[in-house]
Amino acid sequence: MVAAHHAAQRTIGIFGLKRVGKELAWITIGNASAILGALVAVRVVTSFLDPAAYGQVALGLTLATFVNQVVMGPLANGAARFYAPAVEAKDLAAYWRAIRVMILHGSAGAALLIVPLLVALGFANQLKWMTLGGAALLFAVSSGCNSTLSAMQGAARQRAIVALHQGVDPWLRLLFASLAMLASATSTMATVGYAAAASLVLVSQYFFFLRVVGKNSASDAQRFAGGVDWKHKVWAYSWPFGVWGGFSWAQLASDRWSLGLFVSTREVGLYTVLFQLGYYPISVVAGVAMQLIAPIFYARAGIGLDAARNAHVTRLTGRLAGLTIATTGLVFLVGCFAHAAIFRLFAPPNFAAVSYLLPWMLLGGGLFAAGQVFSLNLMSQMRTRSMLFAKIVTALLGVGLNISGAYWCGIVGIVAASVVFSSVYLFWMMLLGWKCPHSSTRH
Repeated sequence: MVAAHHAAQRTIGIFGLKRVGKELAWITIGNASAILGALVAVRVVTSFLDPAAYGQVALGLTLATFVNQVVMGPLANGAARFYAPAVEAKDLAAYWRAIRVMILHGSAGAALLIVPLLVALGFANQLKWMTLGGAALLFAVSSGCNSTLSAMQGAARQRAIVALHQGVDPWLRLLFASLAMLASATSTMATVGYAAAASLVLVSQYFFFLRVVGKNSASDAQRFAGGVDWKHKVWAYSWPFGVWGGFSWAQLASDRWSLGLFVSTREVGLYTVLFQLGYYPISVVAGVAMQLIAPIFYARAGIGLDAARNAHVTRLTGRLAGLTIATTGLVFLVGCFAHAAIFRLFAPPNFAAVSYLLPWMLLGGGLFAAGQVFSLNLMSQMRTRSMLFAKIVTALLGVGLNISGAYWCGIVGIVAASVVFSSVYLFWMMLLGWKCPHSSTRH
């Protein structure tokens, strides 16, 4: 009997490894396609727009960043975190109903926050910025809903579906933005193209979600009636993300707005290309590991009350963070030698003046990604409130660094601010993660 038990355990382990390997393959394919599509989009869109117009697009899309950080992003985190507990409770039907209501409320809330600003711009006769902001709002809501559905599909380990949409999204943005700019090569038309692409992806996301997760929730509803208030649980877990998300948005947007205020929209455009070629790719590569590990961590931690399960997740977090930091160092060295060639490949010549800063953007993105890995440990243990102070303080530090950096040194100052901010964030998240008690006590 003992031998049979061990044989069964080995068989389960082999199948588990095969499943993880298959999931990693899908995640890698999806993110590789997304990175390549985003890089090609930079090359194509900047061929339509000069640095000043491209800077206007970047400023307009800070509205989308706001919606993601304050409204839809927190919901996506909460939806992903409670999928596994809902499966354990066999209560997916009630869980999905709660998430659906929260998505609708979040979308309406985003509109209520942004529409008054657009009306004010109209009264101020800033019609260009009003139409650009309207397109950015549509893009924000559509992409925010996409992120929530994608988070739940990822938690359900439907990797192929997630990879499909992540991989095709930037290519659709490129296609629709190019078609729109063929009619009129303006920042507003580029943003309209982005919004149209995000809306199309949302339709596809919802279709696949109903086929996969919705079908499972219907079968659970027939067998069980859990009676769990999932809306309350998701809200209690997610609201800290929204609180510090406002401060994080200020940090994320202050680099572009500081450059626009103290220098010019041309400098915003140059910096945005630098960000997209440096910070974005390494963050996505680190996100491949996060996408694979997060649902596994959440499942292993359960509801975060078992000390042994929490300690195991903490050890895994340390290994993943170490790998992320090592990868960052390697990519930084590559960037030191290849920055000029990368800019020649992915940006027009009028953007090449800032290529020498690319290695430092890579460094900033990698250090921040490592900090996010450590935050995963706290999220797995349902300890989001313990990050609240650190998230707010580091975000405020980032805002101050961005403003002073842009004022005194322009783009160079912004890049330096990114590296300093990411270093402080990584150190603080590391301290919180390793000092996190593994008992059932929550804060």
